[in-house]
Amino acid sequence: MPESRPFVLTIAGFDPSGGAGVLADAKTFEQHHVYGFAVNTGNTIQTENEFFEMQWTDIDFVLKSLDKLLQKYTIKAVKIGIIPSLDYLKKIVSLVKKLSPKTKIVWDTVLKSSTEFNFITIENQAILIEILEEIDLITPNYNEISQLSSENINAETIAVTLSKHCAVLLKGGHNPSAIGIDYLYLENEIFRLTPNSTLVFEKHGSGCVLSSAITANLALGQDLKTACINAKKYIETYLESNQTKLGYHHV
Repeated sequence: MPESRPFVLTIAGFDPSGGAGVLADAKTFEQHHVYGFAVNTGNTIQTENEFFEMQWTDIDFVLKSLDKLLQKYTIKAVKIGIIPSLDYLKKIVSLVKKLSPKTKIVWDTVLKSSTEFNFITIENQAILIEILEEIDLITPNYNEISQLSSENINAETIAVTLSKHCAVLLKGGHNPSAIGIDYLYLENEIFRLTPNSTLVFEKHGSGCVLSSAITANLALGQDLKTACINAKKYIETYLESNQTKLGYHHV
């Protein structure tokens, strides 16, 4: 009998190198045995080493596509990647919650590409908090989380503050004191996620892969902590897959 797979959706950009964005998400979804849909927020011209150009998708086009998918399918979880503004993000999140209130939402807070292209600047803290109230998890690294606060405070304090609104996975790839150690901040708990190996190689789009792995795990019925732990195992295998910046997907 054919396997029944839950539906998941990535709302993110297109990276022609396949290292990041919807292509990387789709590869990750397939390896996790979930069925992945994709809505493109923008086309890029880039390689794993250089970023050349960005062309955003009109928000009305994105919302129309979302509407069709959410009306037809029961989508268990959504991963959101690059977006050009908080207003753009708010419209996406609002439509998802309106049409599918039980759908889990993971926002990979990609504010800047690994090739140093800025996607979004957080200018309105009140709107950010309003959006986070509708999201289940955000996945910033140590560099990104500082831009999610209007105060000049350390990453851990920001994570605690933001976790009052949604769960925060503070990724350890840029952790200045403990490389590779992630921290999952829930409203009343903090979990330390340690790596199984530190012998890994830098990869373009690793944040995309991690967040889409978490999204897939949530769709499979795992709780948030378990989903993050298993996604960390997956990303470590991905980072170990070869010495180039373009990794191989396998479980």
